[in-house]
Amino acid sequence: MSVFLDLNALQSVPAANLNRDDLGSPKTVKYGNASRIRVSSQSWKRVIRHAVEADLGERAARTRLVPLKVRQALEDAGWPADLATFAGAQVAASAGKKPLKTEKAGHTSVLLFLPKSSIGDLVAVCTAHRDALEQGLSKKNPGALLPVTEVEEILKRRTASISLLGRMLAELPGANVDGAVQVAHAFTTHASEPQRDYFTAVDDWLADDETGSGHLDTAEFSAGVFYRFSTVNVTDLVTNLDGDRKAARTVLAAYADQFLMTLPQAKKNSTAPHTVPDLAYLAVREQRPLSMAAAFETPVTADRAGGFSVPSRLALAAYARDINRLTGGRHRPFHGHAAITGDPLDGLGDVHDSFTALIDAALATALPTAEDDQ
Repeated sequence: MSVFLDLNALQSVPAANLNRDDLGSPKTVKYGNASRIRVSSQSWKRVIRHAVEADLGERAARTRLVPLKVRQALEDAGWPADLATFAGAQVAASAGKKPLKTEKAGHTSVLLFLPKSSIGDLVAVCTAHRDALEQGLSKKNPGALLPVTEVEEILKRRTASISLLGRMLAELPGANVDGAVQVAHAFTTHASEPQRDYFTAVDDWLADDETGSGHLDTAEFSAGVFYRFSTVNVTDLVTNLDGDRKAARTVLAAYADQFLMTLPQAKKNSTAPHTVPDLAYLAVREQRPLSMAAAFETPVTADRAGGFSVPSRLALAAYARDINRLTGGRHRPFHGHAAITGDPLDGLGDVHDSFTALIDAALATALPTAEDDQ
């Protein structure tokens, strides 16, 4: 039976454009017959990944530029440009029984997801086989000149974030990793529409008798209280980390913390919307995860003071109470919450003073250690 850590958050975000569509407008979704502002899972997942990697000191890269990075490193080491370019192409040509396809610019046709340290390892392989590369440089169809098994092994290596978020690479057998994390699109708990902003930029060197602006345009932004949800298959995470429960707990703690503390950075310089959730609700579940998104299928309406934060917290708690009644709390060994008010919300389990205390309590159930029993 799998164990899941469900993470729910309510977060008020002021004027911002966290995630834009192809026209530069905030993304939207219609839910409960009401238009909501939406932030895609990919957008939030990327900033979470980078923060987790920074926490763990283990960087990975999702990129098509591996051949170019190898070429640049070899040129920096003094290789002739033509030989370095050929060696970079050979990394793709020597990746598995079927070479990775490349495009004219030298990019691989698919995104690779690998540790950043792999570039140095690939450079070392090229250096060790420089003679073969020099001999093959003038050949029309040289084939794979680097050891296929060695190159393949490097490209298939994992970091904690790869084990956490997964990797899809059908072109390289055995490279696929089923991710342990699922992330939902965030959406406003209430009806909300994009708003337009007319702005100008002043030319500082205009003559004293000149007026007007050097540039004018319009942009779009949005504001609202967002419901956010993610779940981690803890059992799969432990498997992806080769059974290392201690490492899994470290990775899970970093993910839970950064899920709550990160924010997409689009247009941050002109909006600075650096809020944190005012409510976090965590649950450890067996059998299957459970999103609370349906709490907001009926859009929240503002309270007497005009805000959506308090009604959103109350709506989530009320929905959780109903779900607890329907399910009887089965297969849920832990649930708890931490909120801006510090007052307990019936339906959301025990109240904790801080996000840190809440995460620690959830981890003690999801991945118990000997220390938790003391």
